[in-house]
This record gives sequence, structure tokens and C-alpha cells, in this order.
Amino acid sequence: MALLLLVDGSSYLYRAFHALPDLRNREGYPTGAMKGVLAMLRRLESDFKADYKAVVFDAKGKTFRDDWYPDYKAHRPPMPEDLVRQIPPIHAAIQAAGWPLLMMDGVEADDVIGTLSRRATAAGLETVISTGDKDLAQLVSPSVRLVNTMTEEILDEAGVLAKFGVPPSRIVDYLTLVGDTVDNIPGVPKCGPKTAVKWLAQYGSLDEIIAHAAEIGGVVGQNLRDHLHFLPLGKKLVTVNCDLPHLPDPEELAPRKPDLETLKALYDRFEFRTWSRELEGSAAPATASSTSTSTSTSTATSASASTSPALPLEAVAAGAHRAAYETVLDWAAFDAWLARIQHAALTAVDTETSSLDPFAARLVGISLATEPGIACYIPLGHKGPDKPQQLPLEEVLARLKPWLESARHPKLGQNLKYDQHVFANHGIALAGVAHDTLLQSYVLESDKGHDLEQLASRHLGLATLSYTTLCGKGAKQIGFEQVAVPQAAEYAAEDADITLRLHQTLYPRLCAEPGLARVYGEIEMPVREVLFKMERTGILIDAGLLQKQSHELGQKILAFEQRAHELAGQPFNLGSPKQLAEILFEKLGLPVKKKTPGGAPSTDEEVLSELALDYPLPKLLLEHRSLSKLKSTYTDKLPRMVNPATGRVHTHFSQATAVTGRLASSDPNLQNIPVRTEEGRRIRAAFVAPPGCSIVSADYSQVELRIMAHLSGDARLLDAFARGEDVHRATAAEIFGVSPQEVGPDQRRVAKTINFGLIYGMSAFGLARNLGLERSAAQTYIERYFARYPGVARYMEETRERARRQGYVETVFGRRLILPEIRSSNASRRQGAERAAINAPMQGTAADLIKLAMVAVENWLEAEQRQSRLVLQVHDELVLEVPDAELMTVRQHLPALMASVGQLQVPLLVEVGVGPDWDAAH
Repeated sequence: MALLLLVDGSSYLYRAFHALPDLRNREGYPTGAMKGVLAMLRRLESDFKADYKAVVFDAKGKTFRDDWYPDYKAHRPPMPEDLVRQIPPIHAAIQAAGWPLLMMDGVEADDVIGTLSRRATAAGLETVISTGDKDLAQLVSPSVRLVNTMTEEILDEAGVLAKFGVPPSRIVDYLTLVGDTVDNIPGVPKCGPKTAVKWLAQYGSLDEIIAHAAEIGGVVGQNLRDHLHFLPLGKKLVTVNCDLPHLPDPEELAPRKPDLETLKALYDRFEFRTWSRELEGSAAPATASSTSTSTSTSTATSASASTSPALPLEAVAAGAHRAAYETVLDWAAFDAWLARIQHAALTAVDTETSSLDPFAARLVGISLATEPGIACYIPLGHKGPDKPQQLPLEEVLARLKPWLESARHPKLGQNLKYDQHVFANHGIALAGVAHDTLLQSYVLESDKGHDLEQLASRHLGLATLSYTTLCGKGAKQIGFEQVAVPQAAEYAAEDADITLRLHQTLYPRLCAEPGLARVYGEIEMPVREVLFKMERTGILIDAGLLQKQSHELGQKILAFEQRAHELAGQPFNLGSPKQLAEILFEKLGLPVKKKTPGGAPSTDEEVLSELALDYPLPKLLLEHRSLSKLKSTYTDKLPRMVNPATGRVHTHFSQATAVTGRLASSDPNLQNIPVRTEEGRRIRAAFVAPPGCSIVSADYSQVELRIMAHLSGDARLLDAFARGEDVHRATAAEIFGVSPQEVGPDQRRVAKTINFGLIYGMSAFGLARNLGLERSAAQTYIERYFARYPGVARYMEETRERARRQGYVETVFGRRLILPEIRSSNASRRQGAERAAINAPMQGTAADLIKLAMVAVENWLEAEQRQSRLVLQVHDELVLEVPDAELMTVRQHLPALMASVGQLQVPLLVEVGVGPDWDAAH
């Protein structure tokens, strides 16, 4: 039987880096990880004579798991710089040795390996997966084995059972229960491997464990019941996706002819002398034309700043699309370009700057493009060793300002909101923003990445120059102002050119879909301008109040530290894992629950939570950590984020993050401030109105339930909202067969849980857990609900079917929500996609409504020449800063204005609150 050999390159990178000593060549370049990975590959080639093979690495950027669970891998520290520097030569050496190298944007190496192994099995091939990752044990089958070259462990089906206590078919269930601290996936607290194996042996599967959760006693049984809501998502996160599209077939992964010349140069440069001598006795070096090419889906890697130019480690195709780029260094060239853009139907604009912070960034250069391939770069602030001659910045901006501020001259950009801030920093109010390719991509395919490099590769088939190629990475990264002008010009002009080409590709696709065209033209582009103004305005905070809260938290933290020292019998640093481990496990003799990859006893949150059930010091340490996080994240940090020029905090709103259309906030994140705790509410109280003003909060009431009524068309639900009834009381009356006046508090609570739970696909088991009922009783309630609201049941089934047929669902306004897993052969993933299909139109329509409300409110304020200003948007809420003289007018107009932006079959209700601060107004 033919053999496919798949290597989990990402798994071995870290293991090799930490396992080998700090090896370096004479130049000081780190080589330990490189040597470890290449040695492993050489041994694999010796041990397995493979017919087909590939090394698979994680691509840069987010994956679909990050969209499902924003905290996925959130606790992982950044990759060590010495490891980052070794990745480009590792990739280069792997390909030169004849190994196909694979990376795929938006997924992990595990998913690529899983898909290839499944295809190999279907093609009658045997597969060996070389990895150190336990998650891949779920792939083992009669034709698939795992091998760990570093430990010499080989796992077939019997080996998996012997090692984990469960067969490969139950590894996903096992991992869901025990969790994965490395990936920040919580399992069931106190459910270690032994408990997970015991439960799976007794009940057979995770689904059956969930079904019998009420029978499991003890603390761990209660923990299971407390975490049932997360287990379906946890299972999705640990399940390897074996159905990826756009990968080569296993038969296309035949070994390539080694590029001996490149391999020898690499071995010599990094001083792998033994391997170099082996090559000296080999056949004549390969010529440049015979150099192997990777089968990579995405082969972009990062070149270190110290990479030798004689040995390029990152190959970027220098395409003909750059042939007509021009560097503007004199007034004659500038005047020619000024005339060109004044007569252009559309001009792509991009800025190169000194900072990624939109408020701190200063111009280094401007690039323009008017036709595909016709682009220029105007350097304005370069200070590199080439000491370039440049046109004076102030004079260039003075001559460009009329065009930049002209609404009659249409402009295009990629995330042009950032460039708009940069121009504003120089006193220019950019106008005429007609299109943004970031938003075009987001509306067309919200489930994919939207950076320029990805878009160019995906839609144009072009490999673009990367920022890190010019500037390096990490501690050795230089600012763009230090880049030599010729290289900077090629990179910057290409950005404008690619943006224009992408618009010509993406915009016709939008126009061909009326619903998507409406979302882009009537929602996303108008709200882009509102968000710019909100970011520019910022919000006032009471730094003194936050400092007072910090002081109070500090006092509590200090008291915890003193108490911890008393319990330990000596002082120690509570933030030092090493000292903490010594106290807990050596001095106090507490049981070691698990170990770090380096073999030391772990003191992470999961371990402390388990120990806290029986010991006072771990419990105190957890409380200390909670207060410390609150202090460092909010009360300490927010005052430091006040812009000295404005005296305000300026968050960044992202339109192209959440697949449902909801906005995201960052630097600082003002959408996730805790509100259910006293401390969280106190933090909101620090967001204040200036003298003579109030904070006004306007919030859509039960908006997703109202959207459910509209989408389902259920007569009873529509009637309840039309009459202005308490919909939870009305639902309770329907379910329990009583009049609304007879509904008791417990009955209303049941109805409320059902109303909201069904939006998110809650099962009878979930309802029983939330309400403390028997499962049969919960099932009866749900059946009664659907019997009384048949339109809701019909909507759910029709939506699931439509999603399966189309691969997506839509909001009321035409936003398309793509569901890649809706036809998955994996039942859990498919069911998750079906639940998303039901919820996404409601959540997406709510996102559309609040965006339309932002545009309507901003247009009204501007038309009325009001001084009131939008300052925040959080979920279904708008927050305004309103002068006292306008307070009555704003309070009167906001509800009707926000309710009128969408015509549903039920009325939209907006609740308005007023106060001196955000908490008081909410």
C-alpha cells in the first residue's frame, strides 16, 4: 500500500526550539529550532519510505476557531523572537530538501492534516502523521498512525486506547471534558483524564454523559452541570476539520527533486557542517531553474531584519503589475499626478505613516493609483541611510488639500478610515470617500480574512510585497521612515494599485447582488463615516474616580498578599509561577495536578481552581488574580489611555470583524466592560459627561425577539408585540393555558428562558438545566411553545433547509451570513451551523438596525446643527453626549428616529436613559 507522510511542522517548531540548547552560528543567528526540525525530517525520511509527503505549518492570522471563541489561544505568549527569526530559513530548507510545504489561511495545520489523511484513506493510501500534538489522536484509524519522532512513540488504534484510555473515536469527547489549557479551551473543572475515561466507559459518549448529567454526583458532577452550556462549543473547538476545500490531492504531494545548491548554501550559512559535507559528495548542484516549488496554499513567511540579501528566504513574485509605478521626487512629476487625479473617475489613496495608532500617526508618504498598473508614491518623511531628496511635506499637503477635501473627486481605499485619521492629524478633512475594499470584501465574504495581502492572493492571484520584508519584525523592526525610498515606493504604490484592482473585481460582484449592494451602500459605507467621527470625538472619563478605584483595589490586593504570606508561612511573589510552585508543592505539599511543557508543576488557573476546593491558599490566589486583572485592565489602564491632546479616551471601532455584522471595539475595548458586578458598574460610572452636558443612552428593547416575530410571521407573537404586551407574560399564558393576569413569576421566568433560549437553539436539556427542571418537563414546555407558536417552529425548519440549500442565510436587510459547516459530515458541526442559521438572521438584523440608527441619528444631528454627539455604540445601545440645552429635544426625538430605520411587522421600542455618567444613564 502506498504511503503518505504528513509532518505537523507547527508542532515540532516549539518542541525543537525548547528541546535543543541555544545554538547559534558565528553571526549570532539562532539555529536550534532549525537544526531540530531538519534533523527530525531527515530521520523520518530514513524511517519511512513515503510515496507522498508534505510538511504542514499554521498560517499567520486568525482561524475560524477564533470567530467561534474569541478567547481561543488567548493566553498563549507571543512566539519568541529567536524562534520567529528561524521560521523563514526553516521553510526555505524544507522546500529545498524536496518536501512540499503547505499552509492555508484561516485554518490550522491540524485541519490540513486531517483533510489530507481522510482523502488518503478514501484513495486507499496508508498515512503516517508525525506530530507531538495529542489532538491528532482523533485521526487514528486502521490506515492512519501517529509517530512522535522526538519520543519514538508510535500510536495505532491500540496505542491510542492504551495511552488515553479511550479509542480514537472518543478522543474528541475526551478532550472536550478535560479541556486544553494550551489552547485556552476550558473543560469540566476537576474532570481530569481519569474522570473523563471513567465517564466515557460508563456512558459511552459525551452526548450520553450530557444526557445523564443529573445522575453524576459530587463536586465534579456539579461542575459538569455548570459547564454544560460550553461543552458543544468546546467539542467544536477540539474537533479537527477534515473537510477543507482547495487542498491538493494526496497524489499531488510526490517528493520533489532537492535543490542541492540552495540546501548547501543554507547549511553553510547556518553552520550545519556535517550535513554540508554530505552534500559535497552528492551529485552536481541543481541549477536555479530546477529549484523546487512549494505546493503551498499560502507560502508567505517573514524575513528577519538580519537576513542576508545573498540568500533570499522569502520569494515574492515581482509581477509585471509594478512596471509603471512612479516615485514622485520633483514638482514636475507632482503636477502631472495632480492633474491626473483631478480628472480621474476614481483614485485609490493610501498613506504610509510613522505609527499604527491613528491618532499618533504622521505622514511618511502618500500613494495614488488611477488605473490598474498606473500608480505613484510621493515620499514625504523618509529619514533612511539613503538620505533621499523629497518634496516638502507641508507644501505638498497644501497643494493636495483642495483635492483631498473635495467631495466631487471620488476616492477609494483599503480601510480608508485609518487614512482619514492620518490626514486629520495634518489638518485635512478627507472628503469624497466613495469606496472601501475592506468593506466590500467584508460584505461579500464575512467569513474570510480581509487584509490586502489575502485579498490580492484570493481575488487577483497576485503575491504582494510584505511590510516585514521591508521593515523586519520584533525588536529589530525599523520604522517605515527608515526604509530606502526605492523599496518603499514599490511597496506603497503597489498598495494603491492593488486596492484599485480589487475594487474593479469586487464592486461588480456587489452590484450583481441587490441585497449585498444595499448593505454596502446604505449601511457599511455610511456608518464608516459615523464611526470616524465617533473615534475622533472620543469619550470623557473621570480619571480621578478610576484612580480612586485603583487605590481601593490595590488595598484589597495588598491585604490578599499579606494573607497569602501568612498562609504560606513566608513572603513570596504571588506573580511568580516558580515561587508559587515552590510554596504550593514543596513547602505545603499540595498535590501536583499537571505539569508545564517544561516539566515543572503548573500553577495555572485550572490547577488553582481545582486545589481551591480543598485548600485556602489557592482560593485566595484566585481572588487575588481576579482583582489584579480588573485593576490592570481597567482602572489602571484607562487613565493612561487618555489622549493628552483631547483629554478623552478614543476607542477603535472595527466593522470587519464579527461575521454577523456587529461592531467590535479595541484599544481600549469599551464593549466588554463587565456590567453584572458592582466593580464593572463602577467602571462605567467613570465615563462621564463634561460640564453642562449629560450622557444619554438609547437602547433597543428585546430587539432580537421582535426580529424573531417578524421573520417567523407567527400570528400570536406578532399580536403580543402589536398590543404592547409583556411578551414573556404572553408566552407564559400560552404555554400554561392561563390568562395573562394569572401568570406567576415562575411561569414568566420559564417563558422568558424559552423565548431567549430558542433564539440560540437551546435544547430541552439546556432548558432543564437553566430552570432546574426534569428534562421531560422542559420538553413538554417546548412542545407547548411550538404548538402555540407554530410560525416559530415553521421558521426554524424552513431556515435550516434554506441554509442547507444555499450555504448561507440573510438578514432582513440583505446581509449574507455564510455557514461553511452547514453541509458538514460531522454531525456536531452541522448542528452547530444549523443553530447559527436560526440565530444569525436575528443577530445580524439587530446589527443592521443599530448601524442604520447610527447613520440616522448622525444625519439628524448634523441637519439640525446640534452640538450633541454620538460617543459609543455597544450591542443594541447608542451612547450620546448631549448639552443640557438640547437634552429635551434629543430625548424626545431619539426613540422615534431609531424606531423608524427599519420597517418590521412589529413596532421597534427604544428606551432612553439620562444621567451624569454612563452607568447612571443605562
